Parts: sequence; C-alpha cells; structure tokens
Amino acid sequence: MATTNDMGRMGLMQHRSWEDIAMMALGAIIFVSPLFYPVGGNVTIVVSAMITGAVIAALGIMEMVSLRRWEEMLAFLAGVWMIVSPYALNYMGPLRSWHIALGLIVALVAALQMWQDRNRRFDE
Repeated sequence: MATTNDMGRMGLMQHRSWEDIAMMALGAIIFVSPLFYPVGGNVTIVVSAMITGAVIAALGIMEMVSLRRWEEMLAFLAGVWMIVSPYALNYMGPLRSWHIALGLIVALVAALQMWQDRNRRFDE
C-alpha cells in the first residue's frame, strides 16, 4: 500500500489511507447522486456526475496503489468541477446543494493530500 500511517505531530502531517478510502466513497456517492433526485430529463447532468464520480473513485483507488502528485491534482480539479457544475449546467434543487457540498469535500481532501505530500519524494 502506498500510503503511510504515521501520526506525526497532529495526525494530519502524513498521507493516510482513510483519505483514499474517503475519496473512493465520495466518488461513489457522486456517481449515484443523480439517481436520487429528479433532473428533469437533463442527461448532461447525469453524465457529468457519473463521469466525475467514477474519476474521483478511480483516483482514490490509484492513490491506494501508488501515490502520484497528478492524482491529487486531478481529484482537486474534479472537486472544483462538482462545485462549478450546477452553475455551468444550470440546475437547481437539492442535487445542486449535494454536488456543491460533495465537491467542496473532495477539493478539501485533495488539498489536504497535496499539502501532506508537499515534501515527499515520489518514484516518478
């Protein structure tokens, strides 16, 4: 497993495996989120959420296997897309709130991972 579990001073100094598991879970939630709320027949919203969710989950799996900086950056960008997508695709309601909240969590976890790995050497 590529992640380390050293607690460090505050427990957030090292990349930990729960972060990768959280990314996989968030990706799965984003993937299925359009199924729980009506989107008014807008296929673009469903496809966008499913692709983004699948990408986030896949990146979480890839980080469990081998840490790379580009994985965390892509996860951050996917989180930002989830925040922006309700405005770009112009949809409202509870799905909008869910996508903004989930995107914010994904972006924050990815930013935490990038910060934790800022001085880490990667076998690139």
